[in-house]
Amino acid sequence: MSDGETLVSNDGKYELGFFSPGNSIKRYLGLWYKNIPVQKVVWVANRANPINDSTGILTLNTTGYLVLTQNGFLVWCTDSHKQAQNPVAELLESGNLVIRNKGETKKEEYLWQSFDYPSDTLLPGMKLGWDLRTGFEWKYTAWRSQDDPSPGDFSRVLKLYNYPEIYIMNGTQKWFRFGPWNGLYFSGTPSLFNNTVFYFNMVINMNEIYYSYSLTNSETISFTVTNETGEAYRYVWSEDDHNWRTIGYFPSEFCDTYGLCGPYGNCLRTQTQVCQCLKGFKPKAPKKWNLSDWRGGCVRNEALSCRGKDEDGFNKFEGLKVPDTTQTWLDVSIGLEECSVKCLSNCSCMAYANSDIRGAGSGCVMWFGDLIDIKQFETGGQDLYIRMPASELEHVYSHDKIKTLPIVVSTVAANPQEQIW
Repeated sequence: MSDGETLVSNDGKYELGFFSPGNSIKRYLGLWYKNIPVQKVVWVANRANPINDSTGILTLNTTGYLVLTQNGFLVWCTDSHKQAQNPVAELLESGNLVIRNKGETKKEEYLWQSFDYPSDTLLPGMKLGWDLRTGFEWKYTAWRSQDDPSPGDFSRVLKLYNYPEIYIMNGTQKWFRFGPWNGLYFSGTPSLFNNTVFYFNMVINMNEIYYSYSLTNSETISFTVTNETGEAYRYVWSEDDHNWRTIGYFPSEFCDTYGLCGPYGNCLRTQTQVCQCLKGFKPKAPKKWNLSDWRGGCVRNEALSCRGKDEDGFNKFEGLKVPDTTQTWLDVSIGLEECSVKCLSNCSCMAYANSDIRGAGSGCVMWFGDLIDIKQFETGGQDLYIRMPASELEHVYSHDKIKTLPIVVSTVAANPQEQIW
Protein backbone atom coordinates (compact mmCIF):
# COMPACT_ATOMS: atom_id res chain seq x y z
CA MET A 1 0.00 0.00 0.00
CA SER A 2 1.50 3.31 -1.13
CA ASP A 3 0.84 6.82 0.15
CA GLY A 4 -2.53 7.82 -1.32
CA GLU A 5 -3.99 4.33 -1.11
CA THR A 6 -6.09 3.18 1.85
CA LEU A 7 -7.50 0.07 3.48
CA VAL A 8 -11.15 0.30 4.63
CA SER A 9 -13.09 -1.86 7.08
CA ASN A 10 -15.96 -3.92 5.65
CA ASP A 11 -18.60 -1.61 7.11
CA GLY A 12 -16.85 1.47 5.75
CA LYS A 13 -16.43 2.97 9.22
CA TYR A 14 -12.63 2.97 9.61
CA GLU A 15 -9.83 3.72 7.17
CA LEU A 16 -6.08 3.00 7.26
CA GLY A 17 -3.73 5.22 5.30
CA PHE A 18 -1.10 7.94 5.35
CA PHE A 19 -1.80 11.37 6.82
CA SER A 20 -0.16 14.58 8.00
CA PRO A 21 -1.36 15.85 11.41
CA GLY A 22 -2.33 19.47 12.01
CA ASN A 23 0.10 21.86 10.35
CA SER A 24 2.82 19.24 9.93
CA ILE A 25 4.04 18.10 6.51
CA LYS A 26 5.43 14.83 7.91
CA ARG A 27 3.67 11.62 6.98
CA TYR A 28 2.37 8.94 9.31
CA LEU A 29 0.53 5.66 8.90
CA GLY A 30 -2.69 5.86 10.88
CA LEU A 31 -6.33 4.96 11.36
CA TRP A 32 -9.32 7.31 11.33
CA TYR A 33 -13.10 7.39 10.87
CA LYS A 34 -13.69 7.27 7.12
CA ASN A 35 -16.98 9.10 6.55
CA ILE A 36 -16.64 11.86 9.14
CA PRO A 37 -15.56 15.23 7.71
CA VAL A 38 -13.77 16.35 10.90
CA GLN A 39 -10.90 13.88 10.84
CA LYS A 40 -10.06 12.10 14.07
CA VAL A 41 -7.01 9.86 13.95
CA VAL A 42 -7.48 7.04 16.47
CA TRP A 43 -4.21 5.15 16.01
CA VAL A 44 -0.72 5.89 14.66
CA ALA A 45 1.83 3.25 13.69
CA ASN A 46 5.09 5.20 13.28
CA ARG A 47 4.27 7.91 15.80
CA ALA A 48 7.92 8.31 16.89
CA ASN A 49 9.46 7.95 13.44
CA PRO A 50 7.74 10.09 10.77
CA ILE A 51 8.27 9.89 7.02
CA ASN A 52 9.50 13.08 5.34
CA ASP A 53 7.61 12.74 2.07
CA SER A 54 5.03 10.62 0.25
CA THR A 55 7.32 7.70 -0.56
CA GLY A 56 6.14 5.49 2.30
CA ILE A 57 5.10 1.92 1.48
CA LEU A 58 3.32 -0.59 3.73
CA THR A 59 3.92 -4.27 3.02
CA LEU A 60 2.77 -7.53 4.60
CA ASN A 61 5.60 -10.06 4.24
CA THR A 62 5.41 -13.84 4.18
CA THR A 63 6.53 -14.13 7.81
CA GLY A 64 3.42 -12.23 8.94
CA TYR A 65 4.97 -8.84 9.62
CA LEU A 66 3.61 -5.49 8.48
CA VAL A 67 6.60 -3.47 7.35
CA LEU A 68 6.62 0.29 6.70
CA THR A 69 9.52 1.53 4.57
CA GLN A 70 10.71 4.71 2.93
CA ASN A 71 13.02 4.37 -0.06
CA GLY A 72 13.97 0.89 1.11
CA PHE A 73 14.76 1.92 4.69
CA LEU A 74 12.79 0.47 7.59
CA VAL A 75 10.52 2.98 9.36
CA TRP A 76 8.27 0.71 11.47
CA CYS A 77 7.23 -2.92 11.66
CA THR A 78 5.10 -5.27 13.75
CA ASP A 79 6.36 -8.28 15.67
CA SER A 80 4.90 -11.62 16.64
CA HIS A 81 5.88 -14.70 18.61
CA LYS A 82 3.44 -16.88 16.67
CA GLN A 83 4.05 -18.86 13.49
CA ALA A 84 2.64 -17.32 10.32
CA GLN A 85 1.01 -19.53 7.72
CA ASN A 86 -0.36 -17.67 4.71
CA PRO A 87 -0.87 -14.42 6.72
CA VAL A 88 -3.39 -11.73 5.84
CA ALA A 89 -3.88 -8.19 7.20
CA GLU A 90 -7.39 -6.94 7.82
CA LEU A 91 -8.98 -3.80 9.23
CA LEU A 92 -11.87 -5.04 11.36
CA GLU A 93 -15.17 -3.21 11.86
CA SER A 94 -14.08 -2.48 15.44
CA GLY A 95 -11.18 -0.37 14.17
CA ASN A 96 -8.67 -3.09 15.07
CA LEU A 97 -5.95 -3.67 12.47
CA VAL A 98 -5.04 -7.36 12.71
CA ILE A 99 -2.65 -9.83 11.15
CA ARG A 100 -3.95 -13.40 11.15
CA ASN A 101 -3.42 -16.64 9.36
CA LYS A 102 -5.87 -17.05 6.49
CA GLY A 103 -9.05 -18.72 7.74
CA GLU A 104 -8.26 -18.06 11.41
CA THR A 105 -10.94 -16.03 13.22
CA LYS A 106 -10.13 -16.56 16.92
CA LYS A 107 -8.96 -13.36 18.57
CA GLU A 108 -6.43 -15.18 20.75
CA GLU A 109 -4.76 -16.57 17.62
CA TYR A 110 -4.10 -13.20 15.94
CA LEU A 111 -0.45 -12.84 15.00
CA TRP A 112 -0.63 -9.14 15.86
CA GLN A 113 -3.29 -6.48 16.50
CA SER A 114 -3.21 -2.69 16.76
CA PHE A 115 -5.50 -2.84 19.83
CA ASP A 116 -2.48 -4.14 21.76
CA TYR A 117 -0.47 -1.03 20.90
CA PRO A 118 -2.73 1.97 21.56
CA SER A 119 -1.84 5.56 20.85
CA ASP A 120 -3.90 8.19 22.68
CA THR A 121 -7.41 6.88 21.92
CA LEU A 122 -9.56 4.23 23.59
CA LEU A 123 -12.14 2.75 21.21
CA PRO A 124 -14.99 0.44 22.26
CA GLY A 125 -13.53 -3.00 22.97
CA MET A 126 -9.96 -1.82 23.54
CA LYS A 127 -8.31 -2.65 26.87
CA LEU A 128 -6.65 -0.48 29.50
CA GLY A 129 -4.75 -2.63 31.97
CA TRP A 130 -2.52 -5.71 32.16
CA ASP A 131 -2.12 -9.26 30.96
CA LEU A 132 -0.98 -10.78 34.26
CA ARG A 133 0.33 -13.93 32.57
CA THR A 134 2.89 -12.11 30.45
CA GLY A 135 3.26 -8.75 32.17
CA PHE A 136 2.06 -6.99 29.00
CA GLU A 137 0.51 -3.57 29.61
CA TRP A 138 -2.19 -1.78 27.64
CA LYS A 139 -1.62 1.96 28.24
CA TYR A 140 -2.55 5.13 26.39
CA THR A 141 -0.03 7.90 25.72
CA ALA A 142 -0.99 11.38 24.58
CA TRP A 143 0.38 13.02 21.46
CA ARG A 144 3.21 15.51 21.95
CA SER A 145 1.04 18.16 20.28
CA GLN A 146 -1.74 18.42 17.71
CA ASP A 147 0.97 18.53 15.02
CA ASP A 148 3.10 15.78 16.51
CA PRO A 149 1.75 12.30 17.39
CA SER A 150 4.99 11.16 19.03
CA PRO A 151 4.52 10.03 22.65
CA GLY A 152 3.93 13.01 24.95
CA ASP A 153 4.27 13.44 28.70
CA PHE A 154 0.80 12.28 29.69
CA SER A 155 -0.43 8.70 29.80
CA ARG A 156 -3.47 6.83 31.08
CA VAL A 157 -2.55 3.69 33.02
CA LEU A 158 -3.87 1.10 35.46
CA LYS A 159 -1.70 0.67 38.57
CA LEU A 160 -1.54 -2.85 39.98
CA TYR A 161 -1.96 -1.99 43.63
CA ASN A 162 -3.74 -4.50 45.89
CA TYR A 163 -6.82 -2.34 45.26
CA PRO A 164 -6.03 -1.34 41.63
CA GLU A 165 -6.91 2.01 40.10
CA ILE A 166 -6.52 4.08 36.95
CA TYR A 167 -4.50 7.29 36.72
CA ILE A 168 -3.51 9.95 34.27
CA MET A 169 0.24 10.30 34.73
CA ASN A 170 2.46 13.28 33.92
CA GLY A 171 5.68 11.44 33.31
CA THR A 172 6.16 9.49 36.54
CA GLN A 173 3.98 11.87 38.60
CA LYS A 174 0.32 11.24 39.35
CA TRP A 175 -1.80 13.89 37.64
CA PHE A 176 -5.38 12.67 38.05
CA ARG A 177 -6.83 9.62 39.79
CA PHE A 178 -10.03 8.00 38.52
CA GLY A 179 -10.21 6.04 41.75
CA PRO A 180 -10.53 2.27 42.26
CA TRP A 181 -13.36 0.24 40.74
CA ASN A 182 -16.12 -0.17 43.37
CA GLY A 183 -18.42 -2.50 41.49
CA LEU A 184 -20.50 0.28 39.95
CA TYR A 185 -18.06 2.95 38.78
CA PHE A 186 -14.60 4.33 39.46
CA SER A 187 -14.63 5.99 42.87
CA GLY A 188 -13.57 9.40 41.55
CA THR A 189 -16.11 9.55 38.70
CA PRO A 190 -19.62 8.83 40.05
CA SER A 191 -21.07 11.20 37.45
CA LEU A 192 -20.38 8.56 34.78
CA PHE A 193 -22.64 6.01 36.46
CA ASN A 194 -25.94 5.43 34.62
CA ASN A 195 -24.83 7.47 31.61
CA THR A 196 -26.75 6.81 28.39
CA VAL A 197 -23.78 6.47 26.01
CA PHE A 198 -21.61 3.57 27.21
CA TYR A 199 -21.34 0.62 29.58
CA PHE A 200 -18.39 0.03 31.91
CA ASN A 201 -16.58 -3.28 31.61
CA MET A 202 -14.05 -4.04 34.37
CA VAL A 203 -12.45 -7.48 34.14
CA ILE A 204 -10.47 -8.77 37.12
CA ASN A 205 -9.28 -12.38 37.18
CA MET A 206 -6.13 -14.46 37.51
CA ASN A 207 -5.14 -13.90 33.89
CA GLU A 208 -5.77 -10.22 33.30
CA ILE A 209 -7.11 -7.01 34.72
CA TYR A 210 -8.42 -4.33 32.43
CA TYR A 211 -11.04 -1.69 31.80
CA SER A 212 -12.93 -1.42 28.53
CA TYR A 213 -16.29 -0.06 27.45
CA SER A 214 -19.07 -0.79 24.99
CA LEU A 215 -21.59 1.58 23.48
CA THR A 216 -25.27 1.41 24.39
CA ASN A 217 -26.17 2.04 20.75
CA SER A 218 -24.11 0.42 17.99
CA GLU A 219 -24.87 3.37 15.72
CA THR A 220 -23.18 5.82 18.09
CA ILE A 221 -19.65 6.93 17.22
CA SER A 222 -17.75 7.69 20.41
CA PHE A 223 -14.22 7.47 21.80
CA THR A 224 -12.08 8.69 24.68
CA VAL A 225 -8.73 10.37 24.20
CA THR A 226 -5.94 11.43 26.53
CA ASN A 227 -4.73 14.78 25.19
CA GLU A 228 -1.44 16.67 25.33
CA THR A 229 -2.54 18.73 28.35
CA GLY A 230 -3.34 15.71 30.50
CA GLU A 231 -7.12 15.55 30.14
CA ALA A 232 -9.20 12.50 29.24
CA TYR A 233 -12.10 13.56 26.99
CA ARG A 234 -15.03 11.54 25.74
CA TYR A 235 -16.41 12.62 22.38
CA VAL A 236 -19.57 11.67 20.49
CA TRP A 237 -20.17 12.48 16.83
CA SER A 238 -23.21 14.68 16.37
CA GLU A 239 -24.93 14.37 13.01
CA ASP A 240 -26.97 17.46 13.81
CA ASP A 241 -23.91 19.66 14.31
CA HIS A 242 -21.58 17.71 12.04
CA ASN A 243 -18.97 17.95 14.74
CA TRP A 244 -17.54 16.15 17.76
CA ARG A 245 -19.47 16.86 20.95
CA THR A 246 -17.81 16.64 24.38
CA ILE A 247 -19.82 14.62 26.90
CA GLY A 248 -17.32 14.57 29.73
CA TYR A 249 -13.69 15.08 30.64
CA PHE A 250 -11.34 14.58 33.60
CA PRO A 251 -9.78 16.32 35.41
CA SER A 252 -12.72 18.70 35.16
CA GLU A 253 -12.35 20.91 38.26
CA PHE A 254 -9.85 22.22 40.79
CA CYS A 255 -10.59 19.39 43.24
CA ASP A 256 -9.48 16.85 40.63
CA THR A 257 -5.87 17.99 41.03
CA TYR A 258 -4.05 15.01 42.48
CA GLY A 259 -3.19 15.41 46.18
CA LEU A 260 -4.28 19.06 46.20
CA CYS A 261 -5.19 19.11 49.90
CA GLY A 262 -2.35 16.94 51.15
CA PRO A 263 -2.70 14.12 53.73
CA TYR A 264 -6.09 14.02 55.50
CA GLY A 265 -7.33 17.02 53.53
CA ASN A 266 -10.75 16.86 51.90
CA CYS A 267 -11.51 18.85 48.75
CA LEU A 268 -14.95 20.50 48.59
CA ARG A 269 -15.57 22.43 45.41
CA THR A 270 -18.51 24.26 46.99
CA GLN A 271 -16.26 26.01 49.54
CA THR A 272 -14.33 29.23 49.00
CA GLN A 273 -11.35 27.48 50.56
CA VAL A 274 -11.73 24.20 48.70
CA CYS A 275 -9.42 22.28 51.03
CA GLN A 276 -10.80 21.44 54.45
CA CYS A 277 -9.25 19.20 57.09
CA LEU A 278 -11.31 16.11 57.83
CA LYS A 279 -13.12 16.28 61.16
CA GLY A 280 -10.65 15.33 63.88
CA PHE A 281 -7.73 16.88 61.99
CA LYS A 282 -6.16 20.36 61.76
CA PRO A 283 -3.79 22.06 59.29
CA LYS A 284 -0.20 20.95 59.69
CA ALA A 285 1.06 24.43 58.76
CA PRO A 286 -1.79 26.88 59.61
CA LYS A 287 -0.14 29.99 58.09
CA LYS A 288 0.48 28.30 54.75
CA TRP A 289 -2.96 26.71 54.88
CA ASN A 290 -4.62 30.10 55.30
CA LEU A 291 -2.68 31.32 52.26
CA SER A 292 -4.14 28.44 50.21
CA ASP A 293 -0.96 26.40 50.27
CA TRP A 294 -2.48 23.08 51.25
CA ARG A 295 0.28 20.69 50.21
CA GLY A 296 1.32 19.99 53.81
CA GLY A 297 -2.14 18.65 54.53
CA CYS A 298 -3.53 17.98 57.99
CA VAL A 299 -2.54 16.26 61.23
CA ARG A 300 -4.60 14.73 64.01
CA ASN A 301 -6.00 16.82 66.85
CA GLU A 302 -5.18 13.94 69.17
CA ALA A 303 -2.69 11.12 68.63
CA LEU A 304 -3.83 7.55 68.19
CA SER A 305 -3.21 5.22 71.12
CA CYS A 306 -3.21 1.90 69.28
CA ARG A 307 -4.26 0.07 72.41
CA GLY A 308 -7.13 -1.79 70.82
CA LYS A 309 -10.88 -1.32 70.76
CA ASP A 310 -11.12 0.58 74.08
CA GLU A 311 -8.97 3.44 72.87
CA ASP A 312 -9.22 3.78 69.09
CA GLY A 313 -12.28 3.46 66.89
CA PHE A 314 -13.62 4.68 63.56
CA ASN A 315 -15.66 7.63 62.37
CA LYS A 316 -17.75 7.26 59.25
CA PHE A 317 -17.27 9.77 56.43
CA GLU A 318 -19.82 9.72 53.63
CA GLY A 319 -19.87 10.72 49.97
CA LEU A 320 -16.12 10.54 49.37
CA LYS A 321 -13.72 9.74 46.60
CA VAL A 322 -11.75 7.17 48.59
CA PRO A 323 -8.03 7.83 49.15
CA ASP A 324 -5.15 6.83 46.93
CA THR A 325 -4.77 3.04 47.13
CA THR A 326 -0.99 2.74 46.83
CA GLN A 327 -0.74 1.23 50.32
CA THR A 328 -3.80 -0.99 50.67
CA TRP A 329 -4.79 -4.54 51.56
CA LEU A 330 -7.77 -6.26 49.98
CA ASP A 331 -9.89 -9.25 50.94
CA VAL A 332 -13.06 -9.64 48.89
CA SER A 333 -14.25 -12.58 51.00
CA ILE A 334 -15.03 -10.69 54.23
CA GLY A 335 -17.54 -8.00 55.15
CA LEU A 336 -17.42 -4.64 56.89
CA GLU A 337 -17.52 -5.85 60.50
CA GLU A 338 -14.61 -8.24 60.15
CA CYS A 339 -12.82 -5.57 58.15
CA SER A 340 -13.20 -3.21 61.11
CA VAL A 341 -11.75 -5.79 63.50
CA LYS A 342 -8.77 -6.47 61.26
CA CYS A 343 -8.06 -2.76 60.81
CA LEU A 344 -8.34 -2.03 64.53
CA SER A 345 -5.92 -4.84 65.34
CA ASN A 346 -3.22 -3.34 63.10
CA CYS A 347 -1.65 -0.10 64.33
CA SER A 348 -0.73 0.89 60.77
CA CYS A 349 -4.28 0.64 59.44
CA MET A 350 -5.75 4.12 59.08
CA ALA A 351 -9.08 3.43 57.33
CA TYR A 352 -11.29 0.77 55.81
CA ALA A 353 -14.28 0.46 53.48
CA ASN A 354 -16.23 -1.97 51.36
CA SER A 355 -14.34 -2.77 48.17
CA ASP A 356 -17.65 -3.32 46.35
CA ILE A 357 -20.56 -0.94 47.07
CA ARG A 358 -23.24 -2.83 45.16
CA GLY A 359 -26.30 -3.69 47.22
CA ALA A 360 -25.48 -3.70 50.93
CA GLY A 361 -21.76 -3.69 50.15
CA SER A 362 -19.15 -6.44 50.30
CA GLY A 363 -15.42 -7.01 50.49
CA CYS A 364 -12.81 -5.29 52.64
CA VAL A 365 -10.14 -2.78 51.69
CA MET A 366 -7.81 -1.30 54.31
CA TRP A 367 -5.57 1.74 53.95
CA PHE A 368 -2.12 2.05 55.51
CA GLY A 369 -0.16 5.27 55.91
CA ASP A 370 -1.46 8.78 55.26
CA LEU A 371 -4.77 9.17 53.42
CA ILE A 372 -4.36 11.42 50.39
CA ASP A 373 -6.38 12.72 47.41
CA ILE A 374 -9.79 12.68 49.07
CA LYS A 375 -12.68 14.56 47.49
CA GLN A 376 -16.20 15.29 48.77
CA PHE A 377 -19.13 14.74 46.42
CA GLU A 378 -22.50 16.45 46.75
CA THR A 379 -24.16 13.31 45.39
CA GLY A 380 -22.72 9.82 45.07
CA GLY A 381 -19.39 8.89 46.57
CA GLN A 382 -18.54 6.22 49.11
CA ASP A 383 -18.44 5.59 52.85
CA LEU A 384 -15.01 5.53 54.46
CA TYR A 385 -14.28 4.58 58.07
CA ILE A 386 -11.26 6.49 59.39
CA ARG A 387 -9.36 5.50 62.54
CA MET A 388 -9.74 7.96 65.41
CA PRO A 389 -8.63 8.19 69.06
CA ALA A 390 -11.38 7.74 71.66
CA SER A 391 -11.66 11.50 72.21
CA GLU A 392 -12.69 12.05 68.57
CA LEU A 393 -15.20 9.22 68.18
CA GLU A 394 -18.74 10.25 67.25
CA HIS A 395 -20.49 7.03 68.33
CA VAL A 396 -23.12 7.17 65.63
CA TYR A 397 -22.87 3.74 64.06
CA SER A 398 -22.35 0.16 65.09
CA HIS A 399 -18.68 -0.05 64.26
CA ASP A 400 -17.73 2.62 66.85
CA LYS A 401 -18.32 0.32 69.81
CA ILE A 402 -17.77 -2.90 67.99
CA LYS A 403 -17.54 -6.05 70.14
CA THR A 404 -14.57 -8.24 69.54
CA LEU A 405 -15.53 -10.81 66.93
CA PRO A 406 -13.86 -14.17 66.31
CA ILE A 407 -10.85 -13.51 64.10
CA VAL A 408 -11.18 -15.53 60.91
CA VAL A 409 -7.75 -16.49 59.64
CA SER A 410 -7.83 -16.23 55.88
CA THR A 411 -5.40 -18.11 53.69
CA VAL A 412 -3.17 -15.68 51.80
CA ALA A 413 -1.86 -17.03 48.53
CA ALA A 414 1.88 -17.29 48.06
CA ASN A 415 1.62 -15.37 44.81
CA PRO A 416 0.78 -11.71 45.61
CA GLN A 417 -1.29 -11.44 42.45
CA GLU A 418 -3.54 -14.27 43.62
CA GLN A 419 -4.60 -12.53 46.78
CA ILE A 420 -5.73 -9.52 44.78
CA TRP A 421 -8.52 -11.39 43.12
